[in-house]
Amino acid sequence: MAKYKVGVVGVSRGSSYLRNYARSERTEVTAICDIDENRLEDVAKAYGLSDSQVFTDYDEFLNTDIDIVVIGTPIPFHAEQSVKALEAGKHVLSEVTASNTLEGCQKIYNAAKRSKGKYMLAENYVYFHFIQEWKKYIDDGMIGRIHYAEAEYIHDIRRLLIDKETGETFWRKYRPPIHYCTHCLGPLLFLMGDDYIVKATASGTKNTILPDLWPSTIDMQVALFETKQGRGIKICRSQVTPRPEPHTVYYSVYGTKGFLENTRHGGEVVGNRYFEGFDRHTVPFDCYQTQVDAPDYAKGGHGTSDYYISEAFLDSIEYDTEPPLNVDRAMEMTVPGIIAHEAAVQGNVWLDVPIIR
Repeated sequence: MAKYKVGVVGVSRGSSYLRNYARSERTEVTAICDIDENRLEDVAKAYGLSDSQVFTDYDEFLNTDIDIVVIGTPIPFHAEQSVKALEAGKHVLSEVTASNTLEGCQKIYNAAKRSKGKYMLAENYVYFHFIQEWKKYIDDGMIGRIHYAEAEYIHDIRRLLIDKETGETFWRKYRPPIHYCTHCLGPLLFLMGDDYIVKATASGTKNTILPDLWPSTIDMQVALFETKQGRGIKICRSQVTPRPEPHTVYYSVYGTKGFLENTRHGGEVVGNRYFEGFDRHTVPFDCYQTQVDAPDYAKGGHGTSDYYISEAFLDSIEYDTEPPLNVDRAMEMTVPGIIAHEAAVQGNVWLDVPIIR
């Protein structure tokens, strides 16, 4: 079987996908694109790419012989780059979030529905090993019907907002914390099946920790969501609250017969569960991000989640199936964060979350 030809734009965040697709028996990396020429040169050497396979211009990159485009660029570029790739008939694996605007989301959606290429959101936290295991428990009815869930993603990235020594600011200075919601919402919506969010509210507009660069430096944003099936979801997000590594990625899911939760310590941790009628009390259990049976080269990319999401996307292409995190799901995971920030700005009001169609 001929290998799928992969091009990666944004080789910094795209490095995990470069590694996975360069090692896969089903793919080969044939083009890379970035505006940082020094980084491009280093990556080209590492993967044995020639000068003709290296680009600083996205349109030139897109016109090469590639089947799959992996988008690892800053979020403000996602919509334009996804649309161009889809219109060129390429398959697109896009980093999160899908877009930073409703208009961008709509353009991606329209292009994906017209294109012969497939679109998938690279929400890798869905592919944490413990989230995939939780899904099995939930599908087996071990916690009953989910009625409430919450998540926290507290990640101090002040260094990625402003350089303390030079005062230089970076692209994330335009991003409200709650906009970057898919690491929280992605796994929770995955666990809830076909449910989706219809209403949102949020609080958090003050930036006292780092008094400049609003809205990225809002101290903390807390969002509440209501789903179509009447479930409640709470999310806490901050990108400036001081917290040493490892950063917090916390989930808890409550059902009519029990609950599942990991801990706030990050990484490979032990969480807690309770299955009514099965467990006599709360039981500690492993909540590892890493699948121990994965290839050695797959480990270290957010556990093994980067590897498994790469493989899931390839499967959808090879077997011509719908990507697990297709454009519909991508919008359901992205749009609520955009609306939640607007709800906070308007004074903690409840707003309808539009369904991109």
